[in-house]
Amino acid sequence: MGSYDDATLEHLHDCEMEILNDFITVCNELGVQYFALAGTVLGAVRHQDFIPWDDDIDVALPAKDLARVLEVFERDWSDKYLVMDTERYIDYPLASVRLMLKGTEFRETPLKDIPVDLGIFLDLYGLDNVADDEAAYKKQAWDAWFWSHVRILLSIPNPVIIQHGLGGVVRKAASKVVGALFRASGMSKEKAFAKEQEARRRYENVETKRFAYLCDTDRFSTTFEKDKMLPPVNLPFRGGEIAVPATYLEHLEAMYGPTYMELPPVEHRKNHYPEKLDFGPY
Repeated sequence: MGSYDDATLEHLHDCEMEILNDFITVCNELGVQYFALAGTVLGAVRHQDFIPWDDDIDVALPAKDLARVLEVFERDWSDKYLVMDTERYIDYPLASVRLMLKGTEFRETPLKDIPVDLGIFLDLYGLDNVADDEAAYKKQAWDAWFWSHVRILLSIPNPVIIQHGLGGVVRKAASKVVGALFRASGMSKEKAFAKEQEARRRYENVETKRFAYLCDTDRFSTTFEKDKMLPPVNLPFRGGEIAVPATYLEHLEAMYGPTYMELPPVEHRKNHYPEKLDFGPY
């Protein structure tokens, strides 16, 4: 993997802040609450900015509110932005949504062969209602996670596995075989997506105590109690402000442990350095 020079990373941060500020504008117009997640929250708390080596912004909001926000961007901001998700582009393999600057390119190695436009983006996570009953929740989480990962295997015949040694070889071979078996069975990306959506939306019309992004690497890791995330609070971020979870310190400790304010060793400072990066008109 390559690495950014300081000027390029700073330029990328500026572009991502432009997207974030436009996103916040639309959220405010609609009265929609969003909050940053994970490394973006850590950056706000520890640096009042991006984590110095980080290269993206992650924000989340209830799935129904995300749909309203995206509708506004497609209606009123289509000259500047492209909304990338599987509902609009079936070849897009991820369950998150990207709000992308038109005319730019940001293509990570794992997605290098995907036949869709991939630009500089804001990463958006729609949080779906999940069952209060624990058994029903686990069934929902398993179903959504399983079918989202089947869709990834169908979309990427030659997956990039970020793991060295024999374990990486085995995982890559297994992924290729499983993907081939699903294709041979007649499973399509469209069918897998429909099953994924059914699971994610299973409780969309039920008042629940939690919401979640169920398609992460660990299907249980991004489940939140609503009253611990909303209403969000604002923290300083790169000369402005960004919304973070109501209990943001608890959020950080759950993700990174009690030493989250300490800088990690250089070898653990990872980002999404792309195979292709083009700022286009920006």
